[in-house]
Amino acid sequence: MADTPRLNFPRGMLAGQVAIITGAAQGIGAETARIFAREGCKVVIADLDAEKAEKTAEAIISDGGEALAVAGDITRNEAIEVLVRRAAEFGGGKIHIIVNNAGYAWDDPIEKIKDQQWETIIALHNTAPFKLLRTAAPYFMVKDGEARSIVNISSTSGIYGNAGQASYALAKAGLVGLTKTIAQEWGPEYGVRANTVAFGAIKTRLTQAPKGEYIIRPDGAKHAVGFHGGYDEEEKWIGDIPLRRVGTTRDAGLAILAVVSPLFSYVSGQTVMVSGGRGGM
Repeated sequence: MADTPRLNFPRGMLAGQVAIITGAAQGIGAETARIFAREGCKVVIADLDAEKAEKTAEAIISDGGEALAVAGDITRNEAIEVLVRRAAEFGGGKIHIIVNNAGYAWDDPIEKIKDQQWETIIALHNTAPFKLLRTAAPYFMVKDGEARSIVNISSTSGIYGNAGQASYALAKAGLVGLTKTIAQEWGPEYGVRANTVAFGAIKTRLTQAPKGEYIIRPDGAKHAVGFHGGYDEEEKWIGDIPLRRVGTTRDAGLAILAVVSPLFSYVSGQTVMVSGGRGGM
């Protein structure tokens, strides 16, 4: 962890804050949790995979941070209620940040998408974030002068569309509308900031060439991850990326940190493109 220095040593930019990060057992979520913790934030690792969530929390604690693993299926109301309750207890009655990061794609051309595919992606990327925010509302609709921020993780697919990703693109676009609504509802009276981070090519296990890895969906079925010519075959993708490289989970986590940090204190209702310049110039 020595390569992740605190940006405001020794307190950290998020000192005294409590964050829920969904899908935080691995990938972008886990890296974001590690970065937040090194900035003084108490992080709640929310994930369907209990074992990996616990390991991520333990690693953060071993590094001197504060973390709590809360396993559960965030597409279920009772799991969301438990998550919010345990996060508030962990935070001494307060929650300051929510990062709606959990998700994956289940792709097919429009004419081949089955109802279960469509409903699963919309439930995970739209309904679950909405329900989490609704349940956590009492911890954000407060006037105590403390900073509070919502970050919804979107994708360039939600901005530009992407062939074969109708459900995913719709869901990610929907998060932009949800973000802007939160900014307008919770900003004026409570000072809550809400922003969307839309990622382009970021190298994770979900975006690599298939290697036999899978996600276990809430219904218990295995869902293969990766796609042909994934981002680990970097030379196939960097030609139209101005920075000429595929992004890393660290790039992603630092972008999320920037958005929730005091450096963005007057930024709300915006979509921040994190794509190495691809599609945004």
